[in-house]
Amino acid sequence: MTDIPVIAVLGISIIVAIYSGKIARKAGLPSLIGYMILGTIMGTSVLSLITENSLNHLQFITDIALGFVAFTIGSELNLRTLRKLGKGIVLIILAESLAAFFLVAFAVYLLTSDLPMALIFGALAPASAPAGTVAVIQEYKARGTLTKALYAVVGFDDGLAVIIFGFSAALAVKLLRAESSEASVGLISSIMEPIKELGFSLGIGTILGFFFSALARKLRPLSELPALTFGFISLAIGLCIWLNLSLILTNLMVGFVLANTTPIRSSRKIVGQLRDYMPLLFILFFFLAGAHLNISALPALGLLGIVYMIARVAGLMGGAWLGAVMGKSETKIRKYLGLGILSQAGVAIGLSLMVRQMFSEIGSPHALEIGATVITTITATSIIFEIIGPICAKFALTRAGEIPKQNDLRV
Repeated sequence: MTDIPVIAVLGISIIVAIYSGKIARKAGLPSLIGYMILGTIMGTSVLSLITENSLNHLQFITDIALGFVAFTIGSELNLRTLRKLGKGIVLIILAESLAAFFLVAFAVYLLTSDLPMALIFGALAPASAPAGTVAVIQEYKARGTLTKALYAVVGFDDGLAVIIFGFSAALAVKLLRAESSEASVGLISSIMEPIKELGFSLGIGTILGFFFSALARKLRPLSELPALTFGFISLAIGLCIWLNLSLILTNLMVGFVLANTTPIRSSRKIVGQLRDYMPLLFILFFFLAGAHLNISALPALGLLGIVYMIARVAGLMGGAWLGAVMGKSETKIRKYLGLGILSQAGVAIGLSLMVRQMFSEIGSPHALEIGATVITTITATSIIFEIIGPICAKFALTRAGEIPKQNDLRV
């Protein structure tokens, strides 16, 4: 008998995921935890009903879901709202990213006495996974200043994370090449690569956003707006894959430009129509995220992984608190924002794969060892952060009073 077609397995999984999400809700957890657990069971770690090859073919679903998440974040970042939040948001993003970098780098260096390794782990620490936070916000219909602040922070901190990674990776490569007495690529030219990626991502997103805004204002009937939205998000995703740009930042800018160049009623209409489709995208995204999880990596966590997790949590939470205090943000943002930004997955794993590739080109035993250690450790810690991140985000929003009681209890 031939293998079950992957589309049939995916269909069954969506149906079952709906109810696994409800079970998670009954346990007081976000539904996405149920989706991820089901994905892990169906994936290569347990039943292997969805193979590695199938996951590769389904990558476009993950890309589309991330594109919609980033667009949603951008559409929530109205300049009027950001002005109300004040300079605290900028200070929070800077403080939490830099604190995570320095604290993790310091902790890893104390443990290993390996400066290139410490720089790389520090550089990976600020990278977040916005999908988990956004899924919790939308599932529980959270509203308030903490919610708006979370949208801004998880939207823009990945941009800063890419810049920090560019600086740190370039310095680490220079140190490793110096060890093996090889000619090294110039530090400045290495640093410019992530800056160019950031600039092109924001630029293309801005251009697409203006085109989208112009067409959306004139489109009739309005029932065709979701199709137009899907078209622009898909175009942005395709350009990012083609040009090797940031999918998250590009789509975030499309949504940001739309929100700030169209009447509030029009932009809310577009985003409101998308909310009907987001639950399906979240089911698919987190189910596939679970299927990607390799739970056999957990035993490899080790002391280094534990130190990385503790230092990252301390850096993000401490930095967010410090930035909020410096920016005179309100009390609930100071107390709870750090809990809402702990998720880590795709961006960090992608950057760790880049590290392995860059260091394999150096070829020295030390470089190869760091590359292998980074990918193993980040894969293992991401499993933990993908589970605890959304749970902590829900806790933060609940304690801040931004989840309506009936939504918290609804199953």
